[in-house]
Amino acid sequence: MSVRVALVGLGWAGRELWLPLLREHAGFEVVAAVDADPVSRTAFHEATGIAVHPAVDALTARAVDLAVVAVPNHLHAEVAGALLANGISVFLEKPVCLTSAEVDALAAAERGGGMLLAGSAARYRGDVEALRRVVPDLGGIRHVDLGWVRARGVPQAGGWFTRRDKAGGGALFDLGWHLFDTLVFLLGPARFAQVIGVTSDDFVNADGWRAAWRREQRGADAADVEDTARGFLVRDDGVSVSLRVSWASHEARDVSLIQVAGSAGTAELRCTFGFSPNREPEPVLTVTREGATTRLAVPNEQVGVEYRRQLDGLATRLADPANRGEAIAEARPIVRMIESFYASARSARSRRAVPALR
Repeated sequence: MSVRVALVGLGWAGRELWLPLLREHAGFEVVAAVDADPVSRTAFHEATGIAVHPAVDALTARAVDLAVVAVPNHLHAEVAGALLANGISVFLEKPVCLTSAEVDALAAAERGGGMLLAGSAARYRGDVEALRRVVPDLGGIRHVDLGWVRARGVPQAGGWFTRRDKAGGGALFDLGWHLFDTLVFLLGPARFAQVIGVTSDDFVNADGWRAAWRREQRGADAADVEDTARGFLVRDDGVSVSLRVSWASHEARDVSLIQVAGSAGTAELRCTFGFSPNREPEPVLTVTREGATTRLAVPNEQVGVEYRRQLDGLATRLADPANRGEAIAEARPIVRMIESFYASARSARSRRAVPALR
């Protein structure tokens, strides 16, 4: 039997990503949609014939098995919480929520209602899985480098992605969450005992650095989020983590880089996450031991296949009650880390603003 799905949010992610994937997958049936905008509702219904509602309170657990939520970040906790409390399970792509208070609210809603399932597609990539298989051979893990650096990939100004009140932050929330979810996939969950971070906004309000693959209408408001975040963190298991995420840079290509250093060797994956056309030619996974570097075979997959693969296991996850609480457990340390990261960045900016004493 197919999982009956309601698609909540008919922006780019809902229309262009999740709707086609759900409709072509034999395990799911899209039976309803929700969007606050009447124009979007009308256009969607005319194009698909699917019933569209203005709010999630029109959905019931009798008619819907799962809600795929694709709304702006600041609405994640509110919308998902309402659905969970109404007994409807929720699939919510990163970021799960924006604050520790929102984590607590979602945890309470899940305890009394539907199951929360979180998604971040990077862990479903074949090259990331190949890296994970190598990790046990690296000995004791000491350090991980995480990077996702775009050449030109700033979201269009005026949209919610570049507004702190809508997105929670910039590149750290947008790209960083994927990297930290991948870290959990590679090493298992852990809290962060120490967090130092800095942010910058050199490119976010300059037209020449915008994403070529996202042609959205530009608004009049200037962006007030970072385009780059750099940090150094220590997990409570003693593993140190370096982070760099950038929507724009002086690099030639968009590159995602994960390096895992252990007592018995270092593994490095160089590839490109996401849908950018300005990609690395192919993913490259290497292992270095005692000065000798070996390249390992990894699949060179179709762009976006990780999203299809994510859906393949979703129905199974939904049917297993042991998954209840897992999304909250993994989101909580990431949210706390991001809160600490921004606090550190604010402190660094305030120090720069104070004239040096002579």
